[in-house]
Amino acid sequence: MSMTFLVTGGAGFIGSAVVRELIEHTPHRVINIDKLTYAGNPESLARVDSDERYEFRLADICDAAAMARILKEYRPDVIMHLAAESHVDRSIDGPAAFIETNIMGTYTLLEAARAYWKGLQDSDPQKAAAFRFHHISTDEVYGDLHGMEDLFTETTPYAPSSPYSASKASSDHLVRAWYRTFGLPTLVTNCSNNYGPFHFPEKLIPLMILSALAGQSLPVYGDGKQVRDWLFVEDHARALVQVASEGEIGETYNIGGHNEKQNLQVVETICDLLEELAPQKPVGVEHYRDLITFVADRPGHDQRYAIDASKILRELGWAPRETFESGMRKTVRWFLENDVWWRRVQSGSYQGERLGATA
Repeated sequence: MSMTFLVTGGAGFIGSAVVRELIEHTPHRVINIDKLTYAGNPESLARVDSDERYEFRLADICDAAAMARILKEYRPDVIMHLAAESHVDRSIDGPAAFIETNIMGTYTLLEAARAYWKGLQDSDPQKAAAFRFHHISTDEVYGDLHGMEDLFTETTPYAPSSPYSASKASSDHLVRAWYRTFGLPTLVTNCSNNYGPFHFPEKLIPLMILSALAGQSLPVYGDGKQVRDWLFVEDHARALVQVASEGEIGETYNIGGHNEKQNLQVVETICDLLEELAPQKPVGVEHYRDLITFVADRPGHDQRYAIDASKILRELGWAPRETFESGMRKTVRWFLENDVWWRRVQSGSYQGERLGATA
């Protein structure tokens, strides 16, 4: 059965993967709401933007009137809320945007969704009964792990370390409160570090790939031994669509890639893949690994993240298809083959795409 999915932040890295997954592998209709900040890139949606089941609306989730108007116009069956400020270093330099978007934006969207849902209960009880609000969050809300055997579960206490993770923790709490207090049918997912095609170049993996190709230094925080669980973005998108469609209302699902790696190992893997896939190195570079440099650690840097994703496997049957090795090879190859996309991001010219968006 075809449904209407309203996706916030659908021009971002994970959001665009969700939109592509929905349009290319389901019969559903997708309404993409995005403010098109620096991290929103309509060019990531070129494969689907001409599909009759896809529509883009330029809007800010903090704009209550716009949210109410869009919900009334499109009458979605599912809201998938991905719009967020998401870069830890940026949150340290300027926390205000994270408080505004991640906390106030989520509150505004929740209230718009609650009013819309209550209206459905009067006008279309069957549609109201099937309605879902799916909030997409991060494993960073849990803080960090110090032992090598511990894992984040859905009941791990929150202990965020950065302004970014604190703002996401707050938004998670709001979503759960709206479920418990008002009965709004919500779901929450917390994911590990994503990587893959269309990743914004300020993030670790694309930054290392593009810096190496340019013969620039590859800065690694501290000793590089911080551990992250890496999740291929297309695996994550499949999981999110499955949770939104089949998950149990009021539940939380952790989504992980089963790929724990030290940051230094990630950078070394990229260097080794480039040795194979891009052997013509920049002038003066003998080995890509020679570009690795160690820099002062950032404040409050979490040491280890690791997700227990057994619940989503047990209850919904989801498991990642990509290993770290296969996903990294696909990612490096994608950046090598799609230089037009990332060069436009680096130059800032991609931001001109917003001029053609509809409000």
